[in-house]
Amino acid sequence: MRTTTTTRIAGASLAAAAALALSVGPAFAADGSVSANLKPVAGNGVMGSGTAMVDVKGNTITVTMAATGLLPNSPHAAHIHFGAAARHECPILSDDKNGDGHINTTEGGPAYGDIVVSLTKTGDTSPKSGLAIDRFSTAPGGKIAYQRGSIKVSSDVAQAISAGESVVVIHGVDYNKDGKYDGNTKSDLMPSLPTEATDPALCGALRVAPAGGMHTGGGLPTDTLKSGGQNEALMLVGGVALLAAAGTGSFAARRARARA
Repeated sequence: MRTTTTTRIAGASLAAAAALALSVGPAFAADGSVSANLKPVAGNGVMGSGTAMVDVKGNTITVTMAATGLLPNSPHAAHIHFGAAARHECPILSDDKNGDGHINTTEGGPAYGDIVVSLTKTGDTSPKSGLAIDRFSTAPGGKIAYQRGSIKVSSDVAQAISAGESVVVIHGVDYNKDGKYDGNTKSDLMPSLPTEATDPALCGALRVAPAGGMHTGGGLPTDTLKSGGQNEALMLVGGVALLAAAGTGSFAARRARARA
């Protein structure tokens, strides 16, 4: 009888501990999916558009992004930005502090914050690779089709992204429309480069999807759906579908645990 009673007490204790773990765990989880419609940065003369999605699983993120209307065959640095004191949005013309009619990366900082993830194709993805020009997309035909998983981030960054407080920015503009990065004005980030090479081109705030679906409207480039861009469109749509399914499964799992 004593053994049976002890076994029951031990079993009850384990069950209580398991219930506590399940009830506490999700409160600290950063899991979730966010999406953004990428639009031209005010004043920078870009006519492009795009869509980005980020799926967060603990301290790992998967990024899917498509964009068009960029300077063709030229490197375009792209990042996820966040700053605790930032506005968590894209810059507006009033952020143009030097009055030249354009927004450079520093002027956009109060809106979107610092680089927290470099969306490189290979290698390091930390802020240290923010200007690793040789590892970013060169936008063949003016388009970017990007997907990369297993990107490790800090707990704070994961939480900020899943909470809808981060921003995707694609850099690189062509103010004088001569098909290359040039001009006398130097980059505020790297004086050896012209400002065209680093000024923000497209921007979108990553937001939590509304109940019942993903963000829609105005983000997927029309050109991407036309002949020659179907692969990019399929890649983005497929990524969105997979991430949406993952998000649904995560929600269902949390809901099942809540009912346990």
